[in-house]
Amino acid sequence: MTAHQSRPKPLISIFLPTLAGGGAERAMLYLAIGLAERGWRVDLVLAEARGEYLDHIPLEIRLIDLRATFPIVVTKTIALRRYLEKEQPAILFSALDILSSAYWARPATVSTQIVMCVQTYLSEQFKNHQGRTFGKARSRMVRWLYPKCDAIVAASIGTAEDVAGLTRLPVDRIQVIYNPVVTQEVFQKSEISIDHPWFNSGEPPVILGIGRLVSQKDFPTLITAFAKVRENRPARLMILGEGDDRAALEALIQKFGLESDVALPGFTENPYAYLSKASLFALSSRFEGFGNVVAEALACGAPVVSTDCPSGPAEILDHGKYGRLIPVADPATMAIAILEMLDSPVDRAALKRRSLEFERDRIVDQYVDLIERLLVER
Repeated sequence: MTAHQSRPKPLISIFLPTLAGGGAERAMLYLAIGLAERGWRVDLVLAEARGEYLDHIPLEIRLIDLRATFPIVVTKTIALRRYLEKEQPAILFSALDILSSAYWARPATVSTQIVMCVQTYLSEQFKNHQGRTFGKARSRMVRWLYPKCDAIVAASIGTAEDVAGLTRLPVDRIQVIYNPVVTQEVFQKSEISIDHPWFNSGEPPVILGIGRLVSQKDFPTLITAFAKVRENRPARLMILGEGDDRAALEALIQKFGLESDVALPGFTENPYAYLSKASLFALSSRFEGFGNVVAEALACGAPVVSTDCPSGPAEILDHGKYGRLIPVADPATMAIAILEMLDSPVDRAALKRRSLEFERDRIVDQYVDLIERLLVER
């Protein structure tokens, strides 16, 4: 190697269960793209190569399909171990890996550093969505295994504090790096027109919800709040996303007699075009790890009403400076906030400026700083 030639950058791997259409998957994909654009060799390692975002992987990122089968936890861990033995990446970022398969998979002879990327508020997930016995077991696994990893990254300050409580680690051992979700693509796609009559000039205001149709997102609260809004003024509600709760949500819509004013069109590749044209974005979640869609709503200039849920939305909105925060599972208060927001002027340019705090390149630079520090300590 001549003096003017630079040494090639080591391999960085990002491990996920799938590339399903969730916020965590999108954030880690954006991280992979950002690292690849900076000249790092990047492997995107999936337990199963499926999901809505598969087609978004650029050619410079190598896709590794572990082809995990039932029981997934066992087969993906064995397959990941083989991958680590063969490829020996310098660092493996592992997300949505609550049982720490990445840690179990690392052979003693391999020096790969494991970084756990925590994308959700774990204690709420364990308490409300895993069942009492299973949730307690997972909580103990986190307490035992996460401290054994080389680093922990949390997607918000609140999530870091939650992880610190679960693991009994000092909170300064957990690095907060917000999700890299605001990109030039968001701004460009937000300008695309929508072929939907609700967004024509002169139509009632459209309130937009976005997310998987699952209990965590608590869309029943949003629909109930919207029913109260409709008692006061014309409006429409559109919820973009798909999930297991569709039938229950459709039944609730029918119960309120809102079939002509509420639409559930499913998952869309371009929610940003809807955000930029909606009168308001509403987040009704019971908990989040960060709340990607809140940052994306700001990027599209959409006024925001959000639950002050643990954790992330309050940090994105600077504790109410850039949007309205309301209690969790409180449809009456949500309805009041929506009505007030619909009648209040909003500086959409200020919302877009705020969103740049979560711009992809800015956030990827923070990951690069972490990578370089870990490589020095290796």
